[in-house]
Amino acid sequence: MKAPEVRTVVGPAIEPLLDDLARLRMAVLREWPYLYAGDFRYEFDYLQTYLRSPFSLVVLALDEGRVVGASPGMPLADESPELLAPFADSPVQPADVFYLGESVLLPEYRGRGLGHRFFEQREAHARALGGYAWTGFTAVQRDPADPRCPPFQRSHEAFWKKRGYQPRSGLTLSMRWPEPGRGDVEHALAFWTRPLERF
Repeated sequence: MKAPEVRTVVGPAIEPLLDDLARLRMAVLREWPYLYAGDFRYEFDYLQTYLRSPFSLVVLALDEGRVVGASPGMPLADESPELLAPFADSPVQPADVFYLGESVLLPEYRGRGLGHRFFEQREAHARALGGYAWTGFTAVQRDPADPRCPPFQRSHEAFWKKRGYQPRSGLTLSMRWPEPGRGDVEHALAFWTRPLERF
């Protein structure tokens, strides 16, 4: 299989991709650990956040022009109040953080190094913008004994730690989203951060 092309789009240039990105997020985030029963209109509207931020980006994986993976990022200060709330009493300020959204990649393209490419390009974008001390993301916290967890499921934590990310003590939040067959459920998420080196 030919390696997908990796391409970065920034700010308003994301707009023509919104339909593809919404469908891809719905397909991939339905899997463990998010178990997200997505809604196209909600996803389409959520992605408008990236259009409103001139410093946002999406790193794309393309197979003959078809979007098979996507990894977004934007200044945390441009994100939703839900994501900003945990920083009210933190020494880390939102203005100092470039936020990395959920990476989504179709199963048949995994294990080919694209996850590293997604992180590298988003971190490079944050570094080029200047002014950020940290990159960070949120990760949903699941009980590994949950019967819905697929057999032999590998946690991403070793991958994140290898890239220098660590869970940030005291930075957690709760978010609601619908799960298949369960309706809206409250979920706990933890922030992971790493210092953004100046190369």
